[in-house]
Amino acid sequence: MRTPRYAEWVGIVSDGRKAVALLRKAVVSRSAVRSVRRSLAALPEPKEHHFRVAVYFADGAVNMYQMRQWYKPLAELEKHWPVVILSRAATGAQALVAESPVPVAFVPTVRDLERYIARQDIRVVLYVNQNTRNFQMFRYGRRWHVFINHGESDKMYMTTNQFKAYDYAFVAGDAARERLSRVLWDYDLEARTIEIGRPQADHYSGVLPYTPDERTVVLYAPTWEGDRPSAHYGSIATHGEALVAALLATGRHRVVYRPHPRSGVVDAEYGAANRRIIASLAAANAADPTAQHVFDDGPDLGWQLAAADVAIVDISAMVYDRLAADKPLMITRPVDPEAVIDLHGYLSACEWLDAAAAPSVVAETDRVLGDPESVARLEEWVRRYFGDTRPGAATERFHGAIRRLMDQWDEWHTRTTDEPDDDEHDPEEAELDD
Repeated sequence: MRTPRYAEWVGIVSDGRKAVALLRKAVVSRSAVRSVRRSLAALPEPKEHHFRVAVYFADGAVNMYQMRQWYKPLAELEKHWPVVILSRAATGAQALVAESPVPVAFVPTVRDLERYIARQDIRVVLYVNQNTRNFQMFRYGRRWHVFINHGESDKMYMTTNQFKAYDYAFVAGDAARERLSRVLWDYDLEARTIEIGRPQADHYSGVLPYTPDERTVVLYAPTWEGDRPSAHYGSIATHGEALVAALLATGRHRVVYRPHPRSGVVDAEYGAANRRIIASLAAANAADPTAQHVFDDGPDLGWQLAAADVAIVDISAMVYDRLAADKPLMITRPVDPEAVIDLHGYLSACEWLDAAAAPSVVAETDRVLGDPESVARLEEWVRRYFGDTRPGAATERFHGAIRRLMDQWDEWHTRTTDEPDDDEHDPEEAELDD
């Protein structure tokens, strides 16, 4: 009998680990399915033909941050039109059932989706990401499919050609339209984009986990490491440890550290650096309980943006979440030369923090807080990205956009009442079920 070579042993071990990982994932998923079904069974059965707006979410728990930022705007929207979240993945549904302020429907298979849609009166479907399973929902006509995204940024994600798959896209403001106009060919921006600002900014809330005092509060909210060089925007391993150490050492700063929930999923060292920062905050609080530094991994995003005197963020939606708060911020410059930076928008005039300057972050934060030119420049870019940022203005535009689509639905429905329904069961489509 031939003895397996080293390479073959490595392959066997690798295959074994993959099998164990798949088995573990299956067990977690099955447990989540049971939990979701029990929770939903305990709730009243939804009325038929009740819901008018649906939010389609095909992701698991790891991407719940994409939904959480829409909770409060959706709860406000529900006061005008009944809203339901169509959840396709068990772990995502489990989190949604536990957290969502609006009803959740668990529709893991295409047949489940078909049956649910047939019983409801959904006229507008909102999408927060570009999951490939969105395509399974696109087959249903007689309703508007609208991309609302999970944030505003100048990343490549914001100009993907996938925008063309939707009937409409809700965008934040003039900057988003300008960005799309440079990239998308033969795309009618005037007809297919509707500006709504940043409705989430009308719902900044939450209880501060510290007692405010004379300390300068610095929010450091880095993104994850990215899964390809062009998206290597994460700063935890290049800037993070140095800048947090410098801020902890002053005795006059309070750090609020909010890392991306996916930090370390690709690069183990990135995850290790994240854990070291968390440990350093705990050690600083132990040494001086009045410091009240915060490691924030909670589901709510709001108080952090409103309370921080200065924010330090990576190239991500957090740039624009903070920009919508109209308060000083700095952006870490990626170290990887292959990281794509769109210099047509705010990133052409932002306050950059280079990795080499991270140990000098205290001087940098003092500068952006006290420089009149930086403040004036920030105001200009806030208007360009979000338009009117007065409290309630974005919510009003969001509701106005939905109202416009509802009116258009009535118009088209009247024209096409004699057309056959497209919601009937499609056996070929059902074969796509997991």
